[in-house]
Amino acid sequence: MTPPMTLWQPLARQAGAATSSTLDVMLWVVVPYVSIAVFVVGHVWRYRYDKFGWTTRSSQLYENRLLRLGSPLFHFGILLVALGHVGGLLVPKSWTEAAGVSDTAYHAVAVGLGALAGACTLAGAAILVYRRRTVGPVFSATTRNDKAMYVLLVGTIVLGLGTTVLGNLTEHPHDYRETVSPWFRSIFSLQPRPDLMAAAPLGFRLHALSAWALFAFWPFSRLVHVFSMPLGYLTRPYIVYRSRDERQPGTHAPRRGWERAR
Repeated sequence: MTPPMTLWQPLARQAGAATSSTLDVMLWVVVPYVSIAVFVVGHVWRYRYDKFGWTTRSSQLYENRLLRLGSPLFHFGILLVALGHVGGLLVPKSWTEAAGVSDTAYHAVAVGLGALAGACTLAGAAILVYRRRTVGPVFSATTRNDKAMYVLLVGTIVLGLGTTVLGNLTEHPHDYRETVSPWFRSIFSLQPRPDLMAAAPLGFRLHALSAWALFAFWPFSRLVHVFSMPLGYLTRPYIVYRSRDERQPGTHAPRRGWERAR
């Protein structure tokens, strides 16, 4: 009888066919699964044991001028970057071809919007980092955890933007939909293909490793606020305000001292 297929059987077969090294398996199979596990378990742990710490630790009271410029740039830019990654990594190349979208049109839109979104995100992050470093009260409220988060976040953005821009400036852009995208999908289908990622250029590999490090660090930083939604505001009871105006009927002037119990 043929033994049941396990997670590592397709990995072993593919690794043998593509001569994937042990290092490739560690980097492109073990690291992603460890990062995903830490991401999920870390958020559950943080929510159960640190609900009061589930916050952005807003510093708006300390300074508002730079924040009003940097925060929208960063947040809208990172939202576009995330949507672009979802489309580029999760949508197979065959789907866009079936929809009649040519490779030239796809890459033109992806590179144009990706470069614009990445530039806005990087500009917003630069303003926020400058604000955090130069405004005294904001800098005093910055923890080591915040500094590590900024290093990982900005590093990941720079690597991704640099890979996109440099690849197109040299007129030799890499088609990540034939290596990075199917590798990423293979991770979640439990049939990892480390040989695909090992064939990608160095910039894409560094960007991927930086992103996995960021995801592993995510639950233990202020980035958890991404998953905060004020749903309680939709169902909470109304707040009733009562006037203390002495001229309103039903009220009496407070007396000095203790009131006698009734």
